Amino acid sequence: MTILVVEYERLLSESLCELLSRHGFTAEAAYDGPSGLEFALTGVYDLIVLDVMLPGFDGFELARRLRARRVGTPILMLTARSGLDDRVEGLDAGADYYLAKPFETRELLACINAMLRRQGAQVEELAYGDAALDLASAELVHGDRRVRLSAREFELARCLFSAGGRNVSKETLLIKVWGWESEAVDNNVEVYVGFLRRKLAAIGSLVRIKAQRSLGYHLEAGT
Repeated sequence: MTILVVEYERLLSESLCELLSRHGFTAEAAYDGPSGLEFALTGVYDLIVLDVMLPGFDGFELARRLRARRVGTPILMLTARSGLDDRVEGLDAGADYYLAKPFETRELLACINAMLRRQGAQVEELAYGDAALDLASAELVHGDRRVRLSAREFELARCLFSAGGRNVSKETLLIKVWGWESEAVDNNVEVYVGFLRRKLAAIGSLVRIKAQRSLGYHLEAGT
């Protein structure tokens, strides 16, 4: 599971990322509204921990922009602004839960785990164009045709289908599919993109994986 922490205070951000890493999550950090939006739009995160007080534009605006673009990633809003009006504004902006600072570590982890469990129960497949990715069986589906994916093909497909047609960089795919400690390189991504393209074609889907120079890969629905 990969979590994006959007927090202006670098010391707190580093502490949160370290805490999450110790509990088995992959954590990445952004420090202002615009970079938080850019990171979140890649679609590779399972949850976003979002502070309200951010440079550029605040967490309320970031949540609104994500929901306006139909990004359904769960958002845990984490802030010292704990008044009723602030909580209401955060939830209205699209946050799923609002946790006030200071907080207990156990409470934070319990909220994150509860939100991830709820998200996992609600989402059974990711669809794009005429194809879908069955998350339970790790299969690509088009109509009544299905093909099983290997573990890495499945993770690659999940990144691309989650992005909903937005570009996902090779660097992001390497981290998400192969992991931080892997010695995999760009060529590994290219090889597995080739595998996935052939499997989409094998089930008769018109969805195509397009490469965009310097930006990575994205899905196109095809006609």
